[in-house]
Amino acid sequence: MTGRVEGKIALVTGGAQGLGEAIGRMLAREGARVALSDLNLEKAEAVAAAINAAHPGRAIALRQDVTDEAGWVATIDAVVKAFGGLHVLVNNAGISGGTTVTETPFELWKKVHEVDLDSVFLGCKYAIPAMARTVKDTGLGGSIVNISSIAGIIAGHNTAAYNSAKAAVRHLSKSVALHCAKQQTGIRSNSVHPVFIKTPILDPLVDRFGAEEAYAKLARQVPLGQIGEPDDIAYAVLFLASDESKMITGSEIKVDGGISAM
Repeated sequence: MTGRVEGKIALVTGGAQGLGEAIGRMLAREGARVALSDLNLEKAEAVAAAINAAHPGRAIALRQDVTDEAGWVATIDAVVKAFGGLHVLVNNAGISGGTTVTETPFELWKKVHEVDLDSVFLGCKYAIPAMARTVKDTGLGGSIVNISSIAGIIAGHNTAAYNSAKAAVRHLSKSVALHCAKQQTGIRSNSVHPVFIKTPILDPLVDRFGAEEAYAKLARQVPLGQIGEPDDIAYAVLFLASDESKMITGSEIKVDGGISAM
């Protein structure tokens, strides 16, 4: 299949690398125009340039701090100005951090929640009005896709802050879904829950053990015996962004190799 999101306009946060880059590339390949936002504007611009080399005019890069409320307003305004509207919001930007509940400093706890949870709230809050107008004008469905984690479903003894923030993203996605349905906005909201994926978030483990050993250690925890690639998540986002999933809202997709079934 091709053109699965033809004519749609998407904003992907954390679009300079990792999951955000893969998601942006795939949405553009399937027909969307994509705004990639990131604190690292230079890297986001490089991704946008690569997309435009293959699909002219389909990508722009924007500098955004997802924890800044005024920055969200400015980013959404910039996307609407550049492309004429907004159909799809992918809240992907996030960080890891923290350890056990007794060992995590309160400042780090707040930082993880600010980046991983508060940014999702702000994105939904300010994107929904623009998305609703675009859906009404174009007749194409709207979709919010929030990147959570399998850690938002399965807890770990040493990931208190990350577990808490990612679990909250899952439930917030459901609240947003019900709000959008009640208001008849034409916007759906769902969450995606990756297991270990080969992205820079695993760099600390790779630095410690080397890539081969680090990935093998993680793979042993996954029933399928392997960790994921960024495109594994991008395909899930593509499905939720497309109208193929028009009856799916308030739900979650677990891309976890079976780990949550254990």
